[in-house]
Amino acid sequence: MADRYLSFTATAPGRFLTARLGLPQPAALIRWTPERPSLEGHLLYLTAGGPSGLDLAPVLARTGLPTATEAAAGPAGSARPAAVVLDATGVRDVDTLAEVHAALHPVVGAVAASGRVVVLGAPLDAEDHHQAAVQQALEGFVRSLGKEIGRGRTVNLVRLTDASAAESTLRFLLSPKSAYVSGQVIAVGTAERSGGPADPARPLAGRTALVTGAARGIGEAVAETLARDGAHVVVLDVPQAEDDARRVAARLGGRALTLDITAADAGERIAAELPDGLDVLIHNAGVTRDRRLVNMPAERWSSVLDVNLASVLRTTDALLAKGVLRTGGRIVATASIAGLAGNAGQTNYGASKAGIAGLVRSLAPRALAGHGVTVNAVAPGFIETRMTAAVPLFLREAGRRMNSLAQGGLPADVAETTAWLAHPASGAVNGQVVRVCGQSLLGA
Repeated sequence: MADRYLSFTATAPGRFLTARLGLPQPAALIRWTPERPSLEGHLLYLTAGGPSGLDLAPVLARTGLPTATEAAAGPAGSARPAAVVLDATGVRDVDTLAEVHAALHPVVGAVAASGRVVVLGAPLDAEDHHQAAVQQALEGFVRSLGKEIGRGRTVNLVRLTDASAAESTLRFLLSPKSAYVSGQVIAVGTAERSGGPADPARPLAGRTALVTGAARGIGEAVAETLARDGAHVVVLDVPQAEDDARRVAARLGGRALTLDITAADAGERIAAELPDGLDVLIHNAGVTRDRRLVNMPAERWSSVLDVNLASVLRTTDALLAKGVLRTGGRIVATASIAGLAGNAGQTNYGASKAGIAGLVRSLAPRALAGHGVTVNAVAPGFIETRMTAAVPLFLREAGRRMNSLAQGGLPADVAETTAWLAHPASGAVNGQVVRVCGQSLLGA
C-alpha cells in the first residue's frame, strides 16, 4: 500500500502544513537500483582520539565514493558529503571523547539527504574502565544523533579492530542498500584472509541459498536479492503455497521445495534434497496469532512458537549435524523488534522472536568454531507488506511514523541486510542481531 502521507509531505503545501503543525516530515529514501548502485557525492573521513592504526584508506576507496580528509574537506558551502566516517577507535577518556563532538559538530548538518554517518569504535577494554566508559558512550551518541539528524540520513556505530575484516560492513552501511538501517551497533571481529568474489556484482555466484517462507512478502524479496547476487536459490514454503513458490523459483532461475517446516523430519528432508550441500540458510518463515495473553488459548501460543522458533532450532541443528552447511556458510534468521521491545497482543510472537536472538548469540561462536559457519539475525520493524496493509489505519500510521525516518520500510530493506550478512566477505560479522526498523523509537 502506498504511503500517501509520505507523498503529501514531498509537496510544497505538504511541507508547509506539516511544518506548521509540527508533524513528521519523512524524506523519500534513496535505495539501491542497478542505475544508482552507490551514493552520490564524496565521503568525508575524520578522526577523533588520535591515530588508531587502522588501514582504512584502501577499504574506503572500494566503497565507490571519493574520499576527502578533514584537511581537504573544503570551505563552508562546498559540495555536501554523501557520507561521513569518523574513526573514534582511539577515544580512551572523556577528554578525547570531546573530539567526537569537535569533529562532527561542524559537518553533520551538511551531510546530503539520505546520507550516511558511520562512527568507528573499538571493543570495550575490560582492563580499562575509562576506555570502556567512553567507548560505550559512543552508543548513546550514535543513537541520539540518529534520532535528530533527519532528512533520511542514517547513523550507525561499527566496533572493529581490523579494517579489512569490516570491508563488507562498511560498503553496506555506506551504500543505498542500508537505507532503513539506523541507530545500530555492529561488532566486527577478525576473519581469515581470503580473496574477494570473482565478480563483485555477483558475490554469491556458485553458492546455493535456501530461503524459508519465500513464496511471498519479505521471503520473496530475500530470494530475489540473493539471486541478483548470483546465488542458486531454493524457494521453500508450505505445500499450500506451492504455486507461488514455483512461480518465484521459475522467475529467479531457482527451484521450489514445499514442505511443512514444523515437521519433525523437516531438516532431514531438506538435507536429502540438497545432497551437494548448502551455503546460505535463511530462516524467514513465520506466523502471527495475535491476542492478549488473558485471551490466548494454548493453540495460538504453541503454533507461533513452533513455526517461528522450534522449527528454526530443529532444522538448524539437523543441517549442521549432517554437514549440509559448507564451511564458509551463513545462517541468517528473522527476529523482530517485537522480540526486542515487546508488543501488546504479541506475547507469543515476541517470545518466539526474542528466542531467535538468544539462539543467534549462543550458537554463533560454536557454529563458527565447529563448522566455519556464521549465525546472525535481522530484526525488522514496520515493513510495508500485505500483512501490515491490513492493519487498521491509525495503527498503521503509528507504525510508520514511530521511527527516526518516519516511514515504513520495504521488503527490499530486509533483503539487502540479509544479503550483506550472507556475503562471502562477511565472515567477521557473527552473533549480531541487526534491526531493520528505521531506528524504531520503541526499545533500545
